[in-house]
Amino acid sequence: MDFDFSPQQVAFADEVERYLDEHDDPEVFDLTRENMAQIVDTPKRRQFMAGLGERGWLGITWPKEWGGQDDDGVYEYLLNDRLAGRGGPQIGKGVGIIGKTILRHGSEKMKKEFLPKILRNEIEFAVGYSEPDAGSDAASMKLKATRDGEGWRLNGQKTWTTSAHFAEWYWVGARTDPESKHQGITLFLVPLDHPGITINGIWTMGDERTNDVFFDDVWVSDDYVVGEVNRGFQYISEALDLERFTMFTFSPIEQRLDLLCDYVRTSSVDNEPLRDDPVVRQRIAQLVTQGEVARVLGLRVVAASMKGGAPPTTEASEYKLYATELSKRLADASMDIAGPGSQLRVKTKEAPLEGRAESTYRYTVIDTIGGGTSEVQKNIIARRKLGLPKNF
Repeated sequence: MDFDFSPQQVAFADEVERYLDEHDDPEVFDLTRENMAQIVDTPKRRQFMAGLGERGWLGITWPKEWGGQDDDGVYEYLLNDRLAGRGGPQIGKGVGIIGKTILRHGSEKMKKEFLPKILRNEIEFAVGYSEPDAGSDAASMKLKATRDGEGWRLNGQKTWTTSAHFAEWYWVGARTDPESKHQGITLFLVPLDHPGITINGIWTMGDERTNDVFFDDVWVSDDYVVGEVNRGFQYISEALDLERFTMFTFSPIEQRLDLLCDYVRTSSVDNEPLRDDPVVRQRIAQLVTQGEVARVLGLRVVAASMKGGAPPTTEASEYKLYATELSKRLADASMDIAGPGSQLRVKTKEAPLEGRAESTYRYTVIDTIGGGTSEVQKNIIARRKLGLPKNF
């Protein structure tokens, strides 16, 4: 494959950079939130994303009949990459996960109701797959949906729902057939202001909020069933392939790698320049090399997605596994090389790297779990690419 961008693609990336320069705002862009910076969780962030929508940059790959540009996925990649490189909100959930799934499987009514709002950034979604007994094994979800007239009654619990406290709609999987594990799950869209929904906050080690969500006799019309009943796990699997790439971009890793290299280039320990330490040099060389591998694996996902058809499952898993584990190795190296001062809290001026190392160390653990754990990615690669048996 060709790893160089075309002149048109470079011009688009430059245009995005200029737009970001013009709209630079510390309340919108915050690199220290790591990958959680992508969440559109404040009025200013929503206003910023609405501005992207006005420029036609949301839904670049969508069909023109639904307000998109019907263009190549590389433009979506370049946009998300530049946003992530600034610590800004990104297009992952609404456009990249929910919007694309509705385009592929949603009813005409659902498309007409949700797609225009997504492109104008008038709506935010929370995603509900995980439960207390269904984390890595999402097909074990037990949230119960029972038929009730022209709709369904939902009862049960979801957990680790990051956006539930500010989103308007819940993209949630529920069990509609208790006799079938993978073929007994249905996807629903549920308004989060429903009186039967209770949201309790959970604070993570990365200082971010996620949530438990409880359903008590929540009625959902058939109009808000996504696709076919009992086909939800197939749709969730497709959406997770998109999530593994769009929500774990390479640019934040590259930015932190550059920050560490600058620190090594200019800092000393016991009056000896760090850049002359052979152990440090070797570690930096390994990280830079691995960074290039992660970047290219990301480009392979873009190339595979441009071929059409189903989302690129194994390519997305390879990228997600390698990039998030590299992010952890980079966090470890930053803590080790910067020494005891690296334990000072983020944004501490006198700390090495201004405390970025300690926040990175806390956040990167989350990345290896969200969108499917590293162990899950290994299983996907083993079965779907290497052809190994399921019980190996």
